[in-house]
Amino acid sequence: MADKATDISNLLSPTVQALGLELLGVEYLPSPGGATLRLYIDIPPNEVASDSETPRMVGIEDCEAVSREVSAQLDVEDPISGNYTLEVSSPGVDRPLFAPEQFARFLGEQAKIGLKLPQDGRRRLQGRITAVEGERIDLEIDAKPEPQRVSVAFDNIEKARLVPDWVALGFVPTKPGKKPAGKPAGRPSGKRPAKS
Repeated sequence: MADKATDISNLLSPTVQALGLELLGVEYLPSPGGATLRLYIDIPPNEVASDSETPRMVGIEDCEAVSREVSAQLDVEDPISGNYTLEVSSPGVDRPLFAPEQFARFLGEQAKIGLKLPQDGRRRLQGRITAVEGERIDLEIDAKPEPQRVSVAFDNIEKARLVPDWVALGFVPTKPGKKPAGKPAGRPSGKRPAKS
């Protein structure tokens, strides 16, 4: 995580916690026209809804509440010079990973990692998270003839995300170039689009 993003995360984390949420991490993306500040929020681990045993999920109301509170704090603290766009989001199915504890929470899951400096000639890794020991993340990467074990220092990780298991989620993407069965979306059957 970049230093600016770490500073902003440390600044805003107590505000997000005060709303009963967890700030997973911050992405700070500077650009000439104005930066983007993206906050990822989640429900603290093991919290359940008060009326059922179903885990509570981040909703739009949570994102709006965090956006309001954080905007006010950013106006006062002013950690970003110039124009910026604030985005507040749930982690989604391809959840970003910002800390070793987050990798540990998803042991056994597939992750995609971008490195700051190449390791064994590679800057991108994808594999199953097998262990987290302090600041080291161990992955098992599918390789021929047999899987390869790789250990990565957390401070060399630029960006990391979980890789969704689309089959387990009930979504099986079609192969590139193949159209799904059925009619194409957006066009009524039996009619051709008008030529211009």
